[in-house]
Amino acid sequence: MLNTPTMDKLRELKLHGMLKGLQDQQTRSGYEGLDFEERLGLLTDLEMSERENRRLKTRLQKANLRQQACMEDINYSKRRGKDISTIKSLHDGRWIKDALNVILTGSTGVGKSYLACAIVHRACMLGYNAQYFRASTLFGELELAAEDGRYKRLMKALSKQHLIVIDDWGLSKLSEQGANDLLEILEDRYNRRSTVIAGQLPVEHWYEMIGNPTLADAILDRLIHNSYRINLEGDSMRKEQRNKRIESLSTP
Repeated sequence: MLNTPTMDKLRELKLHGMLKGLQDQQTRSGYEGLDFEERLGLLTDLEMSERENRRLKTRLQKANLRQQACMEDINYSKRRGKDISTIKSLHDGRWIKDALNVILTGSTGVGKSYLACAIVHRACMLGYNAQYFRASTLFGELELAAEDGRYKRLMKALSKQHLIVIDDWGLSKLSEQGANDLLEILEDRYNRRSTVIAGQLPVEHWYEMIGNPTLADAILDRLIHNSYRINLEGDSMRKEQRNKRIESLSTP
């Protein structure tokens, strides 16, 4: 018989995992041979699992991913060279614990954004707070924040993220203010938090894109020397997917 008062108390205490477990124990067979401590242990495990799932869901929502991606789904058959082992080494998240960075470069369509989102997803799975930004969105938001008084609050929030991704880096030249904003972000994060930069522009052209040589020196000094550098090669994944769609449509 269901113990309704107990279940009501579990609901009130927001112990939803234990509530589901208790309902399962009282309505399904297979638990009769377990003693009290064993059954309580199962309820406790379910509650912990339920809470971690909720925390993971919240982390993923706040990460604001551009696309659904995970590292387990990466197709390594399209990759070449030492970058495969480098990508695989990111899986355990030790680099985030060590406050290291990742620089992803490569031509359009090779999967930089997918990999960046997969890295964020993996970080969230490992319990880290992470957030994904397109470069234009991030610097645009910082510019607006400077105008309406939210700048310090936004910078503080960024500094607390274990990992941030700046994608579509280098599509346009940084403004002087944008370069200063980036330097402040990297200064706050240097040797404390991890940053991923993803874009088509090779690192040797970043000076020209940043514009100010002094700011460029400072930015690269805080970013490059403690980074994994991954250059993705191969054909455009978008082109390949488009060709497959066309082929499927033309197949009788």
